Amino acid sequence: MTPVQYRQDAGLKSSDTRASSLADDYRRFVWRRVLCLGGLTLAAMTALLVDIASGPSMLGLLDVFRGLLNPEGIDAGTRVIIEDIRLPYALMAVVVGACLGLAGAEMQTVLNNPLASPFTLGVGAAATLGASLVIAFNISVLGVAAHVLLPLSAFVFAAAASLLILVLSRTLGASVHAVVLFGIALLFGINAVVGLIQFMADAESVQQIVFWTMGSLARASLDKVAIVALVLALCLPFSLRNAWAMTLLRSGEEQARSLGIRVERMRLVVLMRVSLLTAAAMCFVGEIGFIGLVAPHIARLMLGEDHRFLLPGSALAGAVLLSLSSIASKLLVPEVVLPVGIVTALVGIPLFITLIIGRSRRAAL
Repeated sequence: MTPVQYRQDAGLKSSDTRASSLADDYRRFVWRRVLCLGGLTLAAMTALLVDIASGPSMLGLLDVFRGLLNPEGIDAGTRVIIEDIRLPYALMAVVVGACLGLAGAEMQTVLNNPLASPFTLGVGAAATLGASLVIAFNISVLGVAAHVLLPLSAFVFAAAASLLILVLSRTLGASVHAVVLFGIALLFGINAVVGLIQFMADAESVQQIVFWTMGSLARASLDKVAIVALVLALCLPFSLRNAWAMTLLRSGEEQARSLGIRVERMRLVVLMRVSLLTAAAMCFVGEIGFIGLVAPHIARLMLGEDHRFLLPGSALAGAVLLSLSSIASKLLVPEVVLPVGIVTALVGIPLFITLIIGRSRRAAL
C-alpha cells in the first residue's frame, strides 16, 4: 500500500468512526428525552391517583385501585366518592393542565418570548369576558342554552383576542417582543370591562363570575372531561406536525424563513390553536393561571428546545402541576376544598421566580 493510499484509507476509517460516534450520541440524546417523557408520564399518573385518594374523606391508594379496577368490590359510599366526585375532578386537572401547558409552549415559541402565555397576553381574560357576558345577561342565541353557549362564547372571545394582538402587531409594524405589550394592554382593558359587567350584574351573576375567575374543578364531570380531552387529542397531533418548524423558529425568524418556513402563517395557525386549547381548558373550570407560563419552562429545562419532546413534555408538566395543585387545594385547609386557581397562583409565583433566577445564573456563567 502506498503512503497516499494509506492516508486515504485512514481518513475513511476516521470518518466512519466520527459518523458512528455522532449516531451513538444522537441515540443517547433521544433516549434521555424519551426517559424524561416517561418519568413525566409516571409522575402524572401518580399525581392522578393521589388526587383521587385525597380529600375530606381520605382514601387509601389500595381503595382507589380497587375502586377503579373492580368497582363492585367496594362499598357503595366509596364507589360514589370515587366515580362521581374524585375521578372527574382528578381527570379534569390532568386534561386542563395538559391543554394549558401545550398552549403556553406553543405561544412562547411563535412569539419568541419566555413570558408569553395565554394569560399574560390576555387570551385567558378574553375567554373570561365571553363567559361573563353569558353569565351576567343570560344570553341565548338561536335557542342555544346558556350552559352550552358559555364555552362557545369563551372560545370566540379568546380567538378574537389572539387575532387582535396579531393584527395590531402586524399593522403597526411592531416586533414580536412588542406583542407582549399589546397583550398586557389588552389584559388590563378586558379586566376593566369584566369589572364593569360585575358592577351592572345582579348578586347571583356576580358570585358566578367571581367563582369563575378563581378557577375551580368542582364543576367537573366525565362528559366535560371528554370534551376537553377531545380538543387536546385534536390539537396535539397538529402541534407535533409543526415540531421541526417550531424548533427552527427558535434559532431566529430570518433563518426559519430562509429554510422555507412561512412564519406569519404558522404564527396565525398556532395562535388560533392556542385559543382553542385555552378556551377548552377554561370553559368548564374558569381562570387557572401560571400553568401555561411555568410548565413550558420546566419541560425546557428537562428536554431542551427540540419541540418533538418539548411539546408533549410541556403538556405532561402542565398535567403534573395542576394535579399537584388540585391535591394541595384539598389539603391546605382541613375540610375545605379551595379553588384551584388560587393554589396555582400561590405556588406558581415563587416557582416562576425560582426558574427566572436559575436561568439568570446559568446565563451569567
